[in-house]
Amino acid sequence: MASQIQDRLATDQDLLLMQEGTMIRKVRSKNWKKLRYFRLQNDGMTVWHARQAGGIAKPTFSISDVETLRKGHDSELLRCLMEEFPLEQGFTVVFHGRRPNLDLVANSVEEAQVWMRGLQLLVDLVTSMDHQERLDQPGWVNDWFHRGDRNEDGRMNFQEAQRLLHLMNVEMNEDYILNLFQAADVSQSDTLEAEEFVNFYKALTKRTEVEELFENFSSDGQKLTLLEFVDFLREEQKERDHAPDLALEFIDRYEPSESGKLRHVLSMDGFLSYLCSKDGDIFNPACLPIYQDMTQPLNHYFINSSHNTYLLGDQLCGQSSVEGYIRALKRGCRCVEVDVWDGPGGEPIVYHGHTLTSRILFKDVTATLAQYAFQTSDYPLILSLENHCSWEQQETVARHLTEILGEQLLSTTLDGLFNQLPSPELLRGKILVKGKKLRIFEDIVDEEEEEQLEPDPYCESETQPQLQHETQELTPRNRKKKKNSTLILCPALSALVVYLRTVSFQSFTHSRENYHIYDISSFSETKARNLIKEAGNEFVQHNAWQLCRVYPSGLRTDSSNFNPQELWNAGCQIVALNMQTAGFAMDICDGLFRQNGGCGYVLKPEFLRDTMSFFNPEKPISPFKAQTLLVQVISGQQLPKVDNTKETSIVDPLVRVELFGVPEDTRQQETNYVANNGFNPHWGQALCFHVQVPELVMLRFVVKDYNRKTRNDFLGQYTLPWTCMKQGYRHIHLLSKDGTSLHPASIFVYICIREDLEVDES
Repeated sequence: MASQIQDRLATDQDLLLMQEGTMIRKVRSKNWKKLRYFRLQNDGMTVWHARQAGGIAKPTFSISDVETLRKGHDSELLRCLMEEFPLEQGFTVVFHGRRPNLDLVANSVEEAQVWMRGLQLLVDLVTSMDHQERLDQPGWVNDWFHRGDRNEDGRMNFQEAQRLLHLMNVEMNEDYILNLFQAADVSQSDTLEAEEFVNFYKALTKRTEVEELFENFSSDGQKLTLLEFVDFLREEQKERDHAPDLALEFIDRYEPSESGKLRHVLSMDGFLSYLCSKDGDIFNPACLPIYQDMTQPLNHYFINSSHNTYLLGDQLCGQSSVEGYIRALKRGCRCVEVDVWDGPGGEPIVYHGHTLTSRILFKDVTATLAQYAFQTSDYPLILSLENHCSWEQQETVARHLTEILGEQLLSTTLDGLFNQLPSPELLRGKILVKGKKLRIFEDIVDEEEEEQLEPDPYCESETQPQLQHETQELTPRNRKKKKNSTLILCPALSALVVYLRTVSFQSFTHSRENYHIYDISSFSETKARNLIKEAGNEFVQHNAWQLCRVYPSGLRTDSSNFNPQELWNAGCQIVALNMQTAGFAMDICDGLFRQNGGCGYVLKPEFLRDTMSFFNPEKPISPFKAQTLLVQVISGQQLPKVDNTKETSIVDPLVRVELFGVPEDTRQQETNYVANNGFNPHWGQALCFHVQVPELVMLRFVVKDYNRKTRNDFLGQYTLPWTCMKQGYRHIHLLSKDGTSLHPASIFVYICIREDLEVDES
């Protein structure tokens, strides 16, 4: 694969033109538009820019950071400038995670197409690489070489090599480094040329802990025979069922030598390739595709859900954008929220009411949903509609939904379903509207407003201050007056609500006696937590037959998040988070929904699907056996810096293992820190956890930079469900705060799970 990139750089006309460089207009807003000189570097992996050709250049982005490219017509910002620049000359670079898009306008349609074709080619090549191929990619090593070659003479002297080590986040003994340097300097010129530097780099990245493990199972220390590799897979990796078949498959996949493949043996290089691959990953590959039963009722699943999906920032003055919906849908979200209000010219708008957040057109949101709803997952998308519109604009909302979504919109019930909700399988490719539905002789008000009409001690709605005057009882005497102060639901919009009719929650008894399986109630996080503490088992039983949605407190004006695990413990399906805000809550959410094909639906454990369940998250007794987890944190590989601008700054890494589950299982432990080594730190420490309800546990591995004066700084993390964790020697490939890859940063661990072992964790 590495050679493919180099070959394309030398032959592809688009890439050759990109390496020459082009003046392109960078657009940040309607008023900020600057010409910049963009150039693809010779490594084929990075794009740099300068104010002008020949000017001081700086990195703009790495190809591995790019998720996709969009034409100018698909850019919200460039469409606003279509009278100034032809849309055909514009394009957008979309990055993984929460990094803002890069909107660009070329000087001609031809130049725009050159960059779009060239970038897409490189993105496709990089995406198809596996972990080891990326490490072997010359561009990766060459990038370090160029950063270390300070005087740009094509050679690296020893002083430059020492400086490079600081850039690479490591402080090593000078004599040891000198020995590695001299061994790589085969030309004996006291400098390293590019090829010699590759050998120097390989010596730096030598994995002694993996070599020791290899030698423990190899009779001659040179290779693993087929039987030796089978023994390793059975004894250490717990691959007991298919070890012989897997051994043959892995040798064929990871052994670099053709003769080794023919003899069915695994070299040290092949062994390391296996451990660094997806098959040596801590996340069970069997849990990556859709592997769960998708034919159960909708309420039997945890559903990946977003709150105030239109926002890219905070709740008070943040930007509203269709990009919020695109990003949520791209990461597998299956329930998005739309707050719709009356807009000018008869067109409804979406924004966070009574705030300074910007406005976007409802029809643009609907068009975005039509385009992106099923690109990541074809399982049903729930549109949680918070309706604040007048009768006339509600009709416009209904018309847009019907005309723009077309066949995607579920408008009628499915045949043969009377006593349960349809399954995700039956609803493939359908968008369901969640909202109020008219009932005979009743006036229906907006969902969030109706919550305010209830004398509810748990009430914590975002719109409470504006609605306190509406708490009077609705009687025939004041009905006429009431109609003038509340929103009356339009029949056309009501008709689009098929299975997800929102109703106010009064009590679990009231819900059982008055509501149906297609009714759904919303709870603030505070109200839901109180219900779990006061009636945890009743909440579990309620969620076993009816959907519920939990949303963040209205006091979270900074768009922060709560811990979703507390609500999943009670079986709450739609736990809505502010997806624009990075942090441990979104790490847990991403970790849970990483499984099952990333389709946005995860089947709840059986004890959370039983309407007669005895399970109480506050006093848990698992129907299965408690388990003990042993995590030996062995080593780290090429960890990132906290501040890349400081060459002399080297991290002192430690690893924290966090468990999130029922209260008894929610705990954390951490290793000691390793001083001045973020490149190849070694901990060799064992952490032990006793877990009562492993079926609900999420594990979060966090690497931090120790600092005795301030809070330890975040370096990287990886989160996954207990049920998707592989045992044995595993690599954990770290992710950033935004959930994007920090390749090649990883930690190497040994995982062992035992049943019914009580341990003292003090």
